[in-house]
Amino acid sequence: MRKLSAFNLLAIVLGLAFLYLPIVVLVIYSFNASRLVTVWGGWSTRWYAALIDDAPLVESALISIRLALVSASAATILGTLAALALARFGRFRGRLPFAAMIYAPLVMPEVVTGLSLLLLFVAISVDRGFWTVAIAHTTMAMCFVTVIVQSRLVDFDMSLEEAAMDLGASPLRTFLEVTLPLILPAIAASWMLAFALSLDDLVIASFTTGPGATTLPIRIYSEVRLGVKPEMNAVCSVMVGVVGVAVIGASLLAKLTGARGASARWRGDGPPIRAIGP
Repeated sequence: MRKLSAFNLLAIVLGLAFLYLPIVVLVIYSFNASRLVTVWGGWSTRWYAALIDDAPLVESALISIRLALVSASAATILGTLAALALARFGRFRGRLPFAAMIYAPLVMPEVVTGLSLLLLFVAISVDRGFWTVAIAHTTMAMCFVTVIVQSRLVDFDMSLEEAAMDLGASPLRTFLEVTLPLILPAIAASWMLAFALSLDDLVIASFTTGPGATTLPIRIYSEVRLGVKPEMNAVCSVMVGVVGVAVIGASLLAKLTGARGASARWRGDGPPIRAIGP
């Protein structure tokens, strides 16, 4: 085992500081007693209390969380189905344009995606609001889900599914009891990524939003041009906490399902799989 050199340790420390030091500073200054966000005035929770009275900011945060939950769930379902089609159905007719449409948002600028969706909603006379932003975020995040789940399906051991069907399980039951538990860590990671992308998005949401659907990034961007309020540090710290709890939950779920899936794998020194047929 290689020893950790001083250079490698320094690189790790600098890398972590570059990534997380701004977040730590944000959380610390959310407890600043001073009204000036750049001047430290002692420890206080006054801005968390003031945040409760800032109805527009709280409403925007709740809208962002609801949007992230809806769009991440929809993108995970659709992206998983697309990954199954690409990984399992071989070279079916229309595979190339289907894959191109799935992967296009990965390389397309967000301005182009937002503008094209805006023109689509205007052309079909759809009032812009919560659901148009949810559709836009689902479109943006689905490609990331497809890539992650497809990479897991490429290395999937097909003999496990064959063994389950040989023991009498239907294709649907095989998928639910064998395939799904084994790919669940990839699905959970995909959901978390889609959740974070939706929570963070500003460009696409600004094109597709409407009255009553102002997300937190849009609210912060519109208000920061007039000056940063201390309440913004508080609401951003709350959002960091929400995302942190979701990441920990997804990691625990992936660890539990991964351990259960590993215990269910076929090993030569024991029974391959229990009978799951009727």
